[in-house]
This record gives sequence, C-alpha cells and structure tokens, in this order.
Amino acid sequence: MKRIMSVAVGLATATMLAASASAQEVTLTFHHFLGPKAPAQTKMIEPWAKSVEEASGGRIKVEIFPAMSLGGKPPELYRQARDGVVDIVWTVLGYTPGVFPRTEVFELPTVHRGSAKETTVAIANSWDLIKDDFKDVKPILVHTHGGQVFHMVDKPVRTPDDLVGMKLRTPSRIGGWTIEALGAEPVGMPVPALPQALSKGIVAGALIPFEIVAPLKIQELTKHSTEGPNSYRFGTATFMIGMNNDSYESLPDDLKKVIDDHSMGNIAETYGAVWDASEEGGKKLIRENSELITLSDDEYAVFEDKMAPVVERWVADANGNGLDGSGMVDAARAAVAKASGN
Repeated sequence: MKRIMSVAVGLATATMLAASASAQEVTLTFHHFLGPKAPAQTKMIEPWAKSVEEASGGRIKVEIFPAMSLGGKPPELYRQARDGVVDIVWTVLGYTPGVFPRTEVFELPTVHRGSAKETTVAIANSWDLIKDDFKDVKPILVHTHGGQVFHMVDKPVRTPDDLVGMKLRTPSRIGGWTIEALGAEPVGMPVPALPQALSKGIVAGALIPFEIVAPLKIQELTKHSTEGPNSYRFGTATFMIGMNNDSYESLPDDLKKVIDDHSMGNIAETYGAVWDASEEGGKKLIRENSELITLSDDEYAVFEDKMAPVVERWVADANGNGLDGSGMVDAARAAVAKASGN
C-alpha cells in the first residue's frame, strides 16, 4: 500500500509540474528603432503583440521598447536578437551588410514593383530561396515597405540627370548601388539620423518611403518628392521581425505554436497590406506641404534603363559568393508577379 501511495504521489507531482510548465507565463522584450507613434509600432508591432497575448491566453506578454530605449544603435538590433540581449527585434536588414545576401534580391529595382503586400507575400511564398540567411534567428516576419521614393531638399527630380553629383541617404547596399547607377553619391545612415542630415545639408535628399514622412516630419525638410507611375518605386528595403533562437526554443510547444501561428506566411498578407496603407498618410502630407512628382511611363523607363546595371551587379556579386544570382532574380520576380495575380 505504501508503495502504491508513493507512486500515486509521484505521478500527481509530475502532473502538477507538467501543468505548471504548460501554464508558464513568459515576458518577451521587443526592441526597435522608431518612435512609439510611428506606424511600424502602432499598425504592426502593437497589433501583433496584442494578438500573440490573446492567442496565448495571456501567458505570453510582449513588452515593446521603441526608439532604441534599451540601448545601442539601430545597426546593433540584429545582433541583440541573435545574442539574446533582447528577445525580439524589428530592424532593417540593410543595417547589417553581408548578413542577408540572399534576401537582397527582393530589394532590387525591377523586382519590387511598389506593393509591400505583394513583395512580402512573395518572400514568404519563396522562403526556400533565402532561408539560409536566417539560421541564427527565428524569423517572425520578413517584409518590405512600399518602396523608395526620392525626397529632395531643394531640387526636383524628373530625370536621372537631376541627381548627378547629389549626396543622397540610403539604408542599404542595394540602395547605394541604385544611387550610384543614377549618378549620385550614396550616404548610408539609419533613418532616425535623416532629419538632422537633411537640415544640416549633409545630404541633399534621401531614398525613403512615404510611410516615414510623418514620423520624421520629412514634409518640413524637403520640397520635392518623386515616384514612378502606378506607385512604382526605385527599389525597396527589407525588414525583419526576428526572435532569439533560445527564447523561442525555451517556450513550451503550445506557446511555440502561438508564435508560429503569428509568423511568416500566416501574417505576411496582413502586415504587407498595413505597410501599403501606411503610405497614403505620408503622400497626403507631401501633397499639402511640398511637390509630389509622379513620373510618366516614358520618364520612368529612363530611370529603369539606368538602374538595370544594379541587377547585373548583384547577379555578379551573388555568383561570386556561390549563389545562382540570375536564377534568384528570376525566381523573385516570378514570386512577386504571382503574388500580384499576374
């Protein structure tokens, strides 16, 4: 009888421990580089965090720390997630050059056509193409914004010749190559540094989307903005919500499933659409406070001809690193076309 009681107590204890483990509460720190009122936080990060918390029955809590409030600079965010300094980050992949060589294919002009939703869905649907870039973190979402637009302090841009010799801000290597192909000089910097760079004349303009206009008050710092027809852009930037691998692996299986259910293909369309919708507010501010130039098809074709060598340069670089650059470009274009319904 004593032995039976001992076994019963042991089983009961094990059951209680298992129940306790499955009901554990987890607090995840989420660090990013923009302010708390930026659309990135209000339209994507906060809704994602709320949905995760609700789906977990309150067992996962996500604490958001905007504007680098946990320390460091924007280019350090990826390493903070990789090394476990924080649990989750949102960052620009171009801030850590060389770490995401495959994913750059979706930044190329003529690959991204102007829709964050379409390119973000294309990324999720062709994950095998780029997955080796993300071995050191748990990718929750890899996405783009609507795409790069020229925002200029003084000079309107209607032809590539208008850019020759100008210093322009870029967030990434591909953006820098695009600026060089158009005859201008790229200046790399995280976007929070841009307002000061514009106001002090360090750069004459920038490649940024409309989405960031309001948070950085770009409409007060520039007089002219230029986009292509049908919302076509001059390339884009890729972003990641990424989670520390150990933070993810330490979760019980049911909470891992909550994270998985709120990752990649399960959320790509939703938050890609959020980024497209975020563009209109910035466009409105530009129209009201400065000049918005929309190029004609023929005018944009001149830019495309000038930007074509950027794709060729990337293909050669990718081939030199043992990748099939041309095949990746074709696959990325096909994925974007499929996501757009073409």
